[in-house]
Amino acid sequence: MDQTAAQKQTEVRSNDTAGKPGAATVAMKLEVIVIPVSDVDRAKQFYTKLGWRLDADFAFENGFRVVQFTPPGSACSIQFGSKITSASPGSAQSLYLIVTNIEAAREELAALGVDVSEVFHPTAPGAQFQSNGASGRVSGSAPNHATYSSFATFRDLDGNSWLLQEITQRLPGRIDSGVTSYGSVSDLIAALIRAATAHGEHEKRIGAADPEWPVWYAAYMTAEQSGAELPK
Repeated sequence: MDQTAAQKQTEVRSNDTAGKPGAATVAMKLEVIVIPVSDVDRAKQFYTKLGWRLDADFAFENGFRVVQFTPPGSACSIQFGSKITSASPGSAQSLYLIVTNIEAAREELAALGVDVSEVFHPTAPGAQFQSNGASGRVSGSAPNHATYSSFATFRDLDGNSWLLQEITQRLPGRIDSGVTSYGSVSDLIAALIRAATAHGEHEKRIGAADPEWPVWYAAYMTAEQSGAELPK
C-alpha cells in the first residue's frame, strides 16, 4: 500500500467515528511519556543539552525521583527518574518529534553535538522505524517535501530513539479547526513562507495583485493546520 492510499484509509477510519453514539467526548490530553534511563543525572545532562525545558526534578527520601523535560513547542513532556518504571533503559523507541522544516531541525541537533541521522524518506512502508542503514530509505527529503514523508532519527545515551517527522499539512480532522497555533518562531516563519508561495500562485491565476492577501493568508494557514481544503 503506498503512502497516499494509507493516508486515505487512515482518514476514512478517523472520520467513521465522527458523530457515533458512545464516541469519546471527555477531553483526554496526552501530556507525559515516561522513558527508561540507567543514569538519571546523565540523561538530565543530555536533554538539557538539547535545549528542552526542565520542568521538574523532584527527589524523595524513599529513593523515588522524577525529572521532567518538554521539547520546544510541545504540548507533551517526557519524564524519567528512579523508581519510575520497570522498563529496560533504552527500550523506548521511535518517539515522534514533529517539525515543519526537517533540514533545519536536523542541523540544529547536529550543531548541539547530537549523533543524528541524515534526512531521509522511506520507499518501503515502515522503513523509518528500521535501524540506520536499513533498506527502504532514500537520502534527502521527500519529493516536494510531501507532508508526513521526511524523517531523521537520533538516540539518547541509553538508546531511547527519537523520530523527527516533517509535517507541513495535517490530514483532515487531526487538529481542531477553530484553533491555530505555532510552537516556535521558526514554525510560524515556515508557515508564512508556504502561504506566500501559494498566494503567489493565486495572484498568477487571477492576473492581479490581491489586496485582501491578509485574509487569504489567514484562511490558508488555518486550513493547512487543520487539514481542511486549501483556498484556491
